[in-house]
Amino acid sequence: MEVWRAVAEAYDLGRVVDVAPEPARGLQGEVWRLTTATGTWAVKETFGPITEDEARSWGEFQEAARQAGVPAPPVRRTPEGRQLTRIAGRSMRVHGWVDLGDPDTGLDPALVGAAVATLHQVFVPPDGAPHWWYTEPVGAATWDELVDASQTAGAPFADRLAAIRDDLVALELTMTPMEPVQTCHLDLWADNVRRAPGGAGNDGLCIIDWDNSGPADPTRELALVLFEFARTDPARAATLEASYREHGGPGRLRTTADFAMLAAQLGHIGAMHLRRWLDPASSATDRDRAEQGIEEFVGNPLTPALVCDLLDALD
Repeated sequence: MEVWRAVAEAYDLGRVVDVAPEPARGLQGEVWRLTTATGTWAVKETFGPITEDEARSWGEFQEAARQAGVPAPPVRRTPEGRQLTRIAGRSMRVHGWVDLGDPDTGLDPALVGAAVATLHQVFVPPDGAPHWWYTEPVGAATWDELVDASQTAGAPFADRLAAIRDDLVALELTMTPMEPVQTCHLDLWADNVRRAPGGAGNDGLCIIDWDNSGPADPTRELALVLFEFARTDPARAATLEASYREHGGPGRLRTTADFAMLAAQLGHIGAMHLRRWLDPASSATDRDRAEQGIEEFVGNPLTPALVCDLLDALD
């Protein structure tokens, strides 16, 4: 409880009333629900290193998006204007709490398209070049190593990974450099585009987790959203993209290369989960989480044929 009192004091939240017994956990951090005399707050602890400059940059983009009508939680600062605080060796930030539904790739595609269109009209100049995570291929040699290691380990997913190896490599061969057009969210998966039953804005959707937002091309971010919320359903793809255009979204999907950022992200996420599962030093919990990620990666893969189907649905 002392940690939460220190958080409340640092961010001037008033007396602590309650803390949820368990946090919501992600790959890079966890979020605790903290109730104080002034309201309910989301306290995010980030596992990796983070600087005040990074936290300020992400928070300012989030605030600019909120002011433009993008549904997102409000950012809380300390009385001194800081967004990041180190408490008991833990990196903490605070946002307003929003009650959210579970991740759902079946959200109304028209609402998703409209929300992303509003976000992409928030022009924040890019700060530098895109991060390699969003631009670089995993590479044929690495995929071969991971396939071989999975087969040697008798992994339950080994045959399915081997079956999509050629598709993974073929997609990477279509990747082209990405022009850093503007600052983008970069993580618009269903985990972070949620239904907000209480009405966070834009018909009850809410976009969360603005960490790691950075330089990108909105067209390539639109490709990620289209894949996540339409997959193999051409009608959903057409509805989402039409709503995006109708609400002023600047992105235009025309070629396979427009899916390059998506291919890079999925490839690196999949490779990360595979390495964690294969690592003998991984805990049972980490290995279970990795296997869940691998099942999604091999069970719903991005393939050249699917990219063509999505593009055809937009004609």
